[in-house]
Amino acid sequence: MLYARRAARYTTPHPIRMRNSDIAIAMLLGMELQYINLIYVLLHGQITYYLCILSKFVSKRSIGTNIVRYKIINESGFDTFIYILIVYQKEMCYDITIIGAGPAGLTAGIYARTRDMKTLILDASKVGGQLLSLYPEKGVHNYPGFETIQARKLSDKLYAQAESLECDIHEGEKVETIDNGDECYIIKTNVSEYKTKSVIIAIGMGMFKPKKMGAIGEDELEGKGLEYVLPPKAEIVGKKVVMFGGGNSAIDMALVAATVTDTTLVHRKDVFRADETTVKTLSKSRVKTEMSATLVSVNGKDCVESVTIKRGEEIIELPADLVVINIGISANLGDLDTWGIELTKSGLVKVDFDMKTNRPGIFACGDVVDYEGKYKQIITACGEAATACNSAYKFVKKPYWA
Repeated sequence: MLYARRAARYTTPHPIRMRNSDIAIAMLLGMELQYINLIYVLLHGQITYYLCILSKFVSKRSIGTNIVRYKIINESGFDTFIYILIVYQKEMCYDITIIGAGPAGLTAGIYARTRDMKTLILDASKVGGQLLSLYPEKGVHNYPGFETIQARKLSDKLYAQAESLECDIHEGEKVETIDNGDECYIIKTNVSEYKTKSVIIAIGMGMFKPKKMGAIGEDELEGKGLEYVLPPKAEIVGKKVVMFGGGNSAIDMALVAATVTDTTLVHRKDVFRADETTVKTLSKSRVKTEMSATLVSVNGKDCVESVTIKRGEEIIELPADLVVINIGISANLGDLDTWGIELTKSGLVKVDFDMKTNRPGIFACGDVVDYEGKYKQIITACGEAATACNSAYKFVKKPYWA
């Protein structure tokens, strides 16, 4: 369904609207090896056609015929469907499949395509990883080439570059198993099955969840003024915001919030653990700070009204309309055991200097890997991705110089 929807977005200037009596049948014809040259769409008895490339729009899943159902909204408000018939001439085996579409995964895809490797990127959720899920509004100050760039925009740029190089990117596909095949690995997801000659694992912290503080009222008021990600600035104007955390992300979120509203940052230590330049920026900002303080309770009936914090024996109540907790994330990496990947004592993927795992042809990069001296940053994840991709290239293509 995703690929048909993407095809419609590229091939029609406006969303398709139909009456109940309309019948829409789309047939993909004009095969040329792994590409489909023409999409023929029958609408209102008239045939129109569009140039397209299979790698952008259609999942190359198996030999034979598939039907993709594309949901549209007709003029009377009921659902109608376009049925797209897909026929393949030969079975597809990717050179490389990348699991995870955060900065590391997208970088691996970019490097793979520069090597002309047929590339598939799978993500159990959405493209962007932690950049988009945890702090889309936050400014990234240490990514080379940008003095400051919003996390969402950095993610969008990586996504756009990977798409422009014709990586196949599938969102909402959770990898369940990676099985050995005769000549390729067989990857099974909750949606489909794919063959691939190599794999790069770049899942970050997996299907992570924000860490909770365990305070009174936290669970009851979640979504009612208590959040773990800062809402868009337009939604917090005029609100009293109280934030908890002491790392770069927490401070950056507080700085963003302070540009439009009254903001207080609470940290349990007497010093921040964030980068020194970030702390200096905080000290010059409008953000109020409460140091060496812990959260006792989040207060309110139907919505957040205040928070109670404790510093030593002192109890302090701060009025609040919005509480944002940013103290880290809890990883969910249980899939690694299912995939037969060797882990370190910390539960992360064990790799050697060229990002190889214990399974030949399977590599890893980004926050999911662990080694002595590991420094978790976007730029190091991208560097590991380049190394992993080069190792995968040598494994698949076996160039004379390798």
